Amino acid sequence: MINVAILGAGIGGQHLAALEQLGDPFRVAAVVDQDAARIESIRGGSEFSALTDVQTVLDDPTIDLVDVCLPPHLHVPTTLAALAAGKHVVCEKPLATSMHDVQRIAEAVQTSGKHVFPVFQYRWGPSLAQLRHLQREGLTGAVQTAALETHWSRGADYYAVPWRGTWAGERGGAVLGHAIHNHDLVTHIAGEIAWVSAMTATRVNPIETEDCAAICFGMTSGALCTSNITLGAASDETRLRIVFENLTATSGSEPYAPGKHPWTFVARDTAMQSAIDTAVARAPLEPTGFEGFFAEVGKAIRSEPNSAVTLQDGAASVGLVTAIYHAARTGERVGLPIERDHPMYEGWQP
Repeated sequence: MINVAILGAGIGGQHLAALEQLGDPFRVAAVVDQDAARIESIRGGSEFSALTDVQTVLDDPTIDLVDVCLPPHLHVPTTLAALAAGKHVVCEKPLATSMHDVQRIAEAVQTSGKHVFPVFQYRWGPSLAQLRHLQREGLTGAVQTAALETHWSRGADYYAVPWRGTWAGERGGAVLGHAIHNHDLVTHIAGEIAWVSAMTATRVNPIETEDCAAICFGMTSGALCTSNITLGAASDETRLRIVFENLTATSGSEPYAPGKHPWTFVARDTAMQSAIDTAVARAPLEPTGFEGFFAEVGKAIRSEPNSAVTLQDGAASVGLVTAIYHAARTGERVGLPIERDHPMYEGWQP
Protein backbone atom coordinates (compact mmCIF):
# COMPACT_ATOMS: atom_id res chain seq x y z
CA MET A 1 0.00 0.00 0.00
CA ILE A 2 1.22 3.51 -0.90
CA ASN A 3 0.16 6.00 1.79
CA VAL A 4 -0.48 9.46 0.31
CA ALA A 5 -0.64 12.92 1.86
CA ILE A 6 -2.29 15.56 -0.34
CA LEU A 7 -1.07 19.11 0.31
CA GLY A 8 -3.77 21.57 -0.71
CA ALA A 9 -7.53 20.98 -0.93
CA GLY A 10 -8.11 22.98 -4.13
CA ILE A 11 -7.00 20.95 -7.16
CA GLY A 12 -6.13 18.37 -4.51
CA GLY A 13 -9.84 17.52 -4.43
CA GLN A 14 -9.57 16.14 -7.97
CA HIS A 15 -6.45 14.19 -7.01
CA LEU A 16 -8.34 12.74 -4.04
CA ALA A 17 -11.24 11.64 -6.24
CA ALA A 18 -8.89 9.91 -8.69
CA LEU A 19 -6.89 8.16 -5.97
CA GLU A 20 -10.03 6.90 -4.26
CA GLN A 21 -11.45 5.72 -7.56
CA LEU A 22 -8.25 3.76 -8.23
CA GLY A 23 -7.99 2.30 -4.74
CA ASP A 24 -5.18 -0.26 -4.56
CA PRO A 25 -2.27 0.44 -4.30
CA PHE A 26 -3.13 3.90 -2.93
CA ARG A 27 -4.51 4.99 0.43
CA VAL A 28 -5.04 8.70 1.09
CA ALA A 29 -3.88 9.02 4.68
CA ALA A 30 -4.00 12.80 5.08
CA VAL A 31 -5.05 16.05 3.43
CA VAL A 32 -3.29 19.23 4.53
CA ASP A 33 -4.65 22.75 4.09
CA GLN A 34 -4.51 25.92 6.17
CA ASP A 35 -8.30 26.08 5.85
CA ALA A 36 -9.75 23.12 7.75
CA ALA A 37 -13.23 23.81 6.37
CA ARG A 38 -11.87 23.50 2.84
CA ILE A 39 -10.58 20.03 3.68
CA GLU A 40 -14.00 18.97 4.94
CA SER A 41 -15.61 20.27 1.76
CA ILE A 42 -13.81 17.55 -0.26
CA ARG A 43 -13.97 14.74 2.29
CA GLY A 44 -17.14 12.97 1.19
CA GLY A 45 -16.98 9.57 2.88
CA SER A 46 -13.18 9.47 3.11
CA GLU A 47 -11.41 8.66 6.37
CA PHE A 48 -8.14 10.57 5.94
CA SER A 49 -6.69 12.81 8.66
CA ALA A 50 -7.34 16.55 8.22
CA LEU A 51 -4.19 18.52 9.05
CA THR A 52 -3.11 22.15 8.85
CA ASP A 53 0.68 21.72 9.14
CA VAL A 54 2.75 20.31 6.27
CA GLN A 55 5.58 19.39 8.62
CA THR A 56 3.29 16.86 10.31
CA VAL A 57 3.21 14.64 7.21
CA LEU A 58 6.90 15.19 6.45
CA ASP A 59 7.70 13.86 9.93
CA ASP A 60 5.32 10.88 9.58
CA PRO A 61 7.31 7.75 8.62
CA THR A 62 4.14 6.04 7.34
CA ILE A 63 3.63 8.57 4.52
CA ASP A 64 5.17 7.27 1.28
CA LEU A 65 4.02 9.86 -1.27
CA VAL A 66 3.52 13.61 -0.85
CA ASP A 67 1.18 15.15 -3.43
CA VAL A 68 1.97 18.86 -3.81
CA CYS A 69 -1.16 20.81 -4.84
CA LEU A 70 -0.08 24.20 -3.49
CA PRO A 71 0.37 27.59 -5.23
CA PRO A 72 3.28 27.60 -7.72
CA HIS A 73 5.72 29.58 -5.56
CA LEU A 74 5.60 26.77 -2.97
CA HIS A 75 6.26 23.88 -5.35
CA VAL A 76 10.07 23.86 -5.23
CA PRO A 77 10.61 24.31 -1.46
CA THR A 78 7.91 21.76 -0.64
CA THR A 79 9.23 19.22 -3.15
CA LEU A 80 12.76 19.59 -1.77
CA ALA A 81 11.52 19.24 1.82
CA ALA A 82 9.54 16.10 0.95
CA LEU A 83 12.51 14.50 -0.80
CA ALA A 84 14.73 15.33 2.19
CA ALA A 85 12.14 13.60 4.38
CA GLY A 86 12.41 10.44 2.25
CA LYS A 87 9.09 10.76 0.41
CA HIS A 88 8.19 10.24 -3.22
CA VAL A 89 6.63 13.41 -4.68
CA VAL A 90 3.83 14.22 -7.08
CA CYS A 91 3.97 17.93 -7.98
CA GLU A 92 1.28 19.91 -9.75
CA LYS A 93 2.35 22.12 -12.63
CA PRO A 94 4.63 23.92 -12.85
CA LEU A 95 7.27 21.71 -11.27
CA ALA A 96 9.55 24.77 -10.98
CA THR A 97 9.95 28.22 -12.48
CA SER A 98 13.62 28.07 -13.39
CA MET A 99 16.02 25.52 -14.80
CA HIS A 100 18.22 26.22 -11.79
CA ASP A 101 15.48 24.94 -9.48
CA VAL A 102 14.90 21.92 -11.73
CA GLN A 103 18.57 21.09 -11.25
CA ARG A 104 18.21 21.44 -7.48
CA ILE A 105 15.30 18.97 -7.57
CA ALA A 106 17.28 16.56 -9.78
CA GLU A 107 20.17 16.60 -7.31
CA ALA A 108 17.77 15.99 -4.39
CA VAL A 109 16.23 13.04 -6.28
CA GLN A 110 19.67 11.55 -6.76
CA THR A 111 20.48 11.95 -3.07
CA SER A 112 17.15 10.62 -1.79
CA GLY A 113 16.63 7.80 -4.28
CA LYS A 114 12.96 8.81 -4.50
CA HIS A 115 10.77 9.67 -7.49
CA VAL A 116 9.35 13.04 -8.52
CA PHE A 117 6.31 12.91 -10.82
CA PRO A 118 5.29 16.21 -12.45
CA VAL A 119 1.54 16.34 -13.11
CA PHE A 120 0.57 16.14 -16.79
CA GLN A 121 -2.73 14.30 -16.63
CA TYR A 122 -3.86 15.38 -20.13
CA ARG A 123 -1.81 12.49 -21.54
CA TRP A 124 -4.45 9.95 -20.49
CA GLY A 125 -7.79 9.14 -22.04
CA PRO A 126 -9.37 6.76 -24.56
CA SER A 127 -8.68 8.92 -27.63
CA LEU A 128 -5.03 9.46 -26.75
CA ALA A 129 -4.68 5.72 -26.17
CA GLN A 130 -6.04 5.24 -29.69
CA LEU A 131 -3.59 7.76 -31.13
CA ARG A 132 -0.62 6.13 -29.41
CA HIS A 133 -1.81 2.74 -30.70
CA LEU A 134 -1.95 4.11 -34.24
CA GLN A 135 1.60 5.42 -33.84
CA ARG A 136 2.86 2.07 -32.52
CA GLU A 137 1.20 0.27 -35.43
CA GLY A 138 3.04 2.54 -37.88
CA LEU A 139 -0.18 3.91 -39.35
CA THR A 140 0.31 7.63 -38.68
CA GLY A 141 3.70 8.31 -40.22
CA ALA A 142 5.63 11.33 -38.98
CA VAL A 143 4.04 14.51 -37.65
CA GLN A 144 4.03 17.24 -40.31
CA THR A 145 2.37 20.03 -38.34
CA ALA A 146 0.07 20.59 -35.38
CA ALA A 147 -2.20 23.40 -34.17
CA LEU A 148 -3.12 23.81 -30.50
CA GLU A 149 -5.86 26.08 -29.16
CA THR A 150 -6.18 26.90 -25.47
CA HIS A 151 -9.17 29.26 -25.55
CA TRP A 152 -10.47 29.68 -22.01
CA SER A 153 -12.37 32.29 -20.02
CA ARG A 154 -10.89 33.84 -16.88
CA GLY A 155 -12.22 36.98 -15.21
CA ALA A 156 -12.26 38.95 -11.98
CA ASP A 157 -13.60 36.06 -9.90
CA TYR A 158 -10.65 33.87 -10.89
CA TYR A 159 -8.13 36.59 -10.09
CA ALA A 160 -9.76 37.39 -6.74
CA VAL A 161 -7.35 34.81 -5.27
CA PRO A 162 -4.49 37.15 -4.24
CA TRP A 163 -1.56 35.16 -5.70
CA ARG A 164 -3.12 34.70 -9.15
CA GLY A 165 -2.13 36.98 -11.97
CA THR A 166 1.07 37.99 -10.19
CA TRP A 167 4.67 37.14 -11.00
CA ALA A 168 5.45 36.60 -7.30
CA GLY A 169 2.58 34.19 -6.64
CA GLU A 170 1.63 32.50 -9.90
CA ARG A 171 5.08 32.95 -11.52
CA GLY A 172 3.52 33.25 -14.96
CA GLY A 173 0.30 33.66 -16.86
CA ALA A 174 -1.58 31.72 -19.53
CA VAL A 175 1.61 30.19 -20.94
CA LEU A 176 2.56 28.71 -17.57
CA GLY A 177 -0.77 28.05 -15.89
CA HIS A 178 -3.12 27.15 -18.72
CA ALA A 179 -1.45 26.01 -21.95
CA ILE A 180 1.34 24.06 -20.27
CA HIS A 181 -0.63 20.80 -20.55
CA ASN A 182 -1.25 21.20 -24.28
CA HIS A 183 2.43 21.97 -24.80
CA ASP A 184 3.32 18.77 -22.94
CA LEU A 185 0.91 16.88 -25.19
CA VAL A 186 2.54 18.15 -28.37
CA THR A 187 5.95 16.96 -27.18
CA HIS A 188 4.44 13.67 -25.95
CA ILE A 189 3.02 13.04 -29.44
CA ALA A 190 5.42 14.85 -31.77
CA GLY A 191 8.74 14.62 -29.94
CA GLU A 192 11.26 17.20 -28.77
CA ILE A 193 11.17 20.90 -29.63
CA ALA A 194 14.26 22.44 -31.23
CA TRP A 195 13.33 26.13 -31.21
CA VAL A 196 10.57 28.55 -30.25
CA SER A 197 9.25 31.90 -31.49
CA ALA A 198 6.58 33.63 -29.40
CA MET A 199 4.48 36.70 -28.74
CA THR A 200 2.61 37.35 -25.48
CA ALA A 201 0.22 40.09 -24.37
CA THR A 202 -2.03 41.12 -21.49
CA ARG A 203 -5.31 42.08 -23.17
CA VAL A 204 -8.17 40.54 -21.17
CA ASN A 205 -7.59 41.17 -17.46
CA PRO A 206 -5.85 43.90 -15.40
CA ILE A 207 -3.09 41.56 -14.20
CA GLU A 208 0.71 41.49 -14.20
CA THR A 209 1.11 38.31 -16.25
CA GLU A 210 0.13 37.50 -19.85
CA ASP A 211 -3.33 36.26 -20.78
CA CYS A 212 -2.82 35.87 -24.55
CA ALA A 213 -0.04 34.27 -26.61
CA ALA A 214 0.82 33.11 -30.12
CA ILE A 215 3.68 30.61 -30.32
CA CYS A 216 5.50 28.66 -33.05
CA PHE A 217 7.48 25.50 -32.28
CA GLY A 218 10.08 23.96 -34.58
CA MET A 219 10.38 20.28 -33.70
CA THR A 220 13.66 18.37 -33.90
CA SER A 221 11.95 16.20 -36.54
CA GLY A 222 11.42 19.26 -38.73
CA ALA A 223 7.67 19.45 -38.01
CA LEU A 224 6.16 22.89 -37.38
CA CYS A 225 3.55 23.42 -34.65
CA THR A 226 1.59 26.41 -33.38
CA SER A 227 -0.10 27.28 -30.10
CA ASN A 228 -2.77 29.97 -29.76
CA ILE A 229 -3.75 30.97 -26.22
CA THR A 230 -6.31 33.34 -24.72
CA LEU A 231 -8.14 33.69 -21.42
CA GLY A 232 -10.73 35.95 -23.05
CA ALA A 233 -12.80 33.34 -24.88
CA ALA A 234 -16.57 32.98 -24.45
CA SER A 235 -16.10 29.58 -22.80
CA ASP A 236 -13.37 27.09 -21.96
CA GLU A 237 -12.30 25.06 -24.99
CA THR A 238 -9.16 23.10 -25.85
CA ARG A 239 -8.60 21.85 -29.37
CA LEU A 240 -5.73 19.94 -30.98
CA ARG A 241 -5.28 19.13 -34.65
CA ILE A 242 -2.26 17.04 -35.62
CA VAL A 243 -1.44 16.39 -39.26
CA PHE A 244 0.65 13.23 -39.77
CA GLU A 245 1.97 11.89 -43.06
CA ASN A 246 -0.86 9.37 -43.32
CA LEU A 247 -3.74 10.83 -41.30
CA THR A 248 -5.09 13.90 -39.56
CA ALA A 249 -6.06 13.58 -35.89
CA THR A 250 -8.52 16.14 -34.49
CA SER A 251 -9.73 16.42 -30.91
CA GLY A 252 -13.05 17.69 -29.63
CA SER A 253 -13.21 20.85 -27.52
CA GLU A 254 -13.16 19.37 -23.99
CA PRO A 255 -10.98 21.87 -22.05
CA TYR A 256 -9.51 19.79 -19.23
CA ALA A 257 -9.29 16.24 -20.56
CA PRO A 258 -8.68 16.29 -24.33
CA GLY A 259 -8.40 12.51 -24.47
CA LYS A 260 -11.74 11.85 -22.79
CA HIS A 261 -14.05 12.38 -25.77
CA PRO A 262 -13.74 10.91 -29.28
CA TRP A 263 -11.17 12.23 -31.77
CA THR A 264 -11.41 11.81 -35.51
CA PHE A 265 -8.65 9.99 -37.38
CA VAL A 266 -9.01 10.64 -41.10
CA ALA A 267 -6.72 8.95 -43.63
CA ARG A 268 -5.03 11.06 -46.30
CA ASP A 269 -5.30 8.08 -48.64
CA THR A 270 -8.85 6.79 -48.38
CA ALA A 271 -7.57 3.26 -48.99
CA MET A 272 -5.96 3.38 -45.51
CA GLN A 273 -9.14 4.37 -43.66
CA SER A 274 -10.28 0.80 -42.99
CA ALA A 275 -6.93 -0.16 -41.43
CA ILE A 276 -6.99 2.98 -39.29
CA ASP A 277 -10.56 2.34 -38.11
CA THR A 278 -9.70 -1.27 -37.26
CA ALA A 279 -6.64 -0.21 -35.25
CA VAL A 280 -8.65 2.43 -33.37
CA ALA A 281 -11.24 -0.19 -32.42
CA ARG A 282 -8.50 -2.49 -31.09
CA ALA A 283 -6.66 0.16 -29.04
CA PRO A 284 -6.23 -0.71 -25.35
CA LEU A 285 -8.54 0.98 -22.88
CA GLU A 286 -7.06 3.26 -20.22
CA PRO A 287 -8.42 5.56 -17.51
CA THR A 288 -8.71 9.29 -18.20
CA GLY A 289 -6.88 12.23 -16.64
CA PHE A 290 -5.74 11.97 -13.05
CA GLU A 291 -6.76 8.30 -12.79
CA GLY A 292 -4.49 7.40 -15.69
CA PHE A 293 -1.71 9.58 -14.31
CA PHE A 294 -1.80 8.04 -10.82
CA ALA A 295 -2.14 4.50 -12.14
CA GLU A 296 1.27 4.89 -13.81
CA VAL A 297 2.73 6.57 -10.70
CA GLY A 298 1.77 3.50 -8.68
CA LYS A 299 3.50 1.21 -11.17
CA ALA A 300 6.67 3.32 -11.10
CA ILE A 301 6.86 3.36 -7.30
CA ARG A 302 6.47 -0.44 -7.32
CA SER A 303 9.16 -0.73 -10.03
CA GLU A 304 6.75 -2.17 -12.57
CA PRO A 305 6.80 -1.31 -16.30
CA ASN A 306 5.12 2.07 -16.64
CA SER A 307 4.59 5.23 -18.66
CA ALA A 308 4.62 7.63 -15.72
CA VAL A 309 5.54 11.27 -16.25
CA THR A 310 9.21 11.66 -15.38
CA LEU A 311 11.36 14.37 -13.87
CA GLN A 312 12.90 14.75 -17.34
CA ASP A 313 9.43 15.50 -18.74
CA GLY A 314 8.98 18.18 -16.09
CA ALA A 315 12.41 19.63 -16.86
CA ALA A 316 11.54 19.81 -20.57
CA SER A 317 8.32 21.66 -19.73
CA VAL A 318 10.14 24.24 -17.60
CA GLY A 319 12.74 24.65 -20.33
CA LEU A 320 10.00 25.26 -22.89
CA VAL A 321 8.34 27.93 -20.74
CA THR A 322 11.74 29.59 -20.29
CA ALA A 323 12.25 29.63 -24.05
CA ILE A 324 8.75 31.03 -24.70
CA TYR A 325 9.18 33.93 -22.28
CA HIS A 326 12.66 34.68 -23.60
CA ALA A 327 11.42 34.62 -27.20
CA ALA A 328 8.44 36.85 -26.39
CA ARG A 329 10.57 39.44 -24.60
CA THR A 330 13.44 39.56 -27.09
CA GLY A 331 11.77 38.76 -30.42
CA GLU A 332 14.43 36.11 -30.96
CA ARG A 333 14.06 32.52 -32.08
CA VAL A 334 15.20 30.61 -28.98
CA GLY A 335 16.84 27.20 -29.16
CA LEU A 336 16.30 24.28 -26.79
CA PRO A 337 17.41 22.79 -24.47
CA ILE A 338 18.12 25.66 -22.08
CA GLU A 339 21.75 25.52 -20.95
CA ARG A 340 23.37 26.95 -17.83
CA ASP A 341 24.63 30.03 -19.69
CA HIS A 342 21.13 31.02 -20.84
CA PRO A 343 20.13 34.48 -19.52
CA MET A 344 16.94 33.06 -17.97
CA TYR A 345 18.48 29.93 -16.48
CA GLU A 346 17.89 31.37 -13.00
CA GLY A 347 14.27 32.20 -13.81
CA TRP A 348 11.99 34.27 -16.03
CA GLN A 349 10.39 36.55 -13.41
CA PRO A 350 10.74 40.21 -14.50
